[in-house]
Amino acid sequence: MIRVPQVRVVGEDGSQLGVMATGEALSLAQERGVDLVEVAPMAAPPVTRLLDYGQYKYEQTRRDKEARRHQRSVEFKEVRLSPKIGKGDFDTKVRRAIQFLEDGDRIKVSCRFRGRELTHAYLGRDLLLRFAEQVQEHGTVERQPLLEGKSMWMVITSTHKPKSQTAGHVDGGAAGPASSEPSDVPAEAPPAPTAVAAAAAEVSEVTPPAGDR
Repeated sequence: MIRVPQVRVVGEDGSQLGVMATGEALSLAQERGVDLVEVAPMAAPPVTRLLDYGQYKYEQTRRDKEARRHQRSVEFKEVRLSPKIGKGDFDTKVRRAIQFLEDGDRIKVSCRFRGRELTHAYLGRDLLLRFAEQVQEHGTVERQPLLEGKSMWMVITSTHKPKSQTAGHVDGGAAGPASSEPSDVPAEAPPAPTAVAAAAAEVSEVTPPAGDR
């Protein structure tokens, strides 16, 4: 309940209804079938607003979801090669990497050696550097090819800004979370009342809906 004796009341349309006794404001809310919501408790007197709190929360949730939909963090993707990869497959991997880079993602390009292939690790290095040349218009090499165990990998950073999307997947593996170092495997609130309530950031107290009083 709102316990102060007087409140400033703002109507559903944002109009100023003036300062009135709290009991009078509650009665007004009940007559209109809405809630009396305190939006600026630190003001003198506190500012309240007449609104449908359920509808307000629904709209706020919808706006938050819409805002998150347009936000996108940089993701870490992986493209996997092999020393004996064919030209067709190589070109396909390059195109996939360009798509990732155009989305603003960082990619880990790895080359895994099997059996005796490890004795010719320089072939993997040449392959990775050739790959970097193919995507140089979209990304720059952040970490040069590095041999770890039976894999050699490098990191390429995008030169594009992240796009407003959330979906993505790893080419040949699962997408990993955004990070600064790769692993081995890898709202808008409703308009605030004028002047005295401009600093209000959130609803602090809600009276019961008119139907429950």
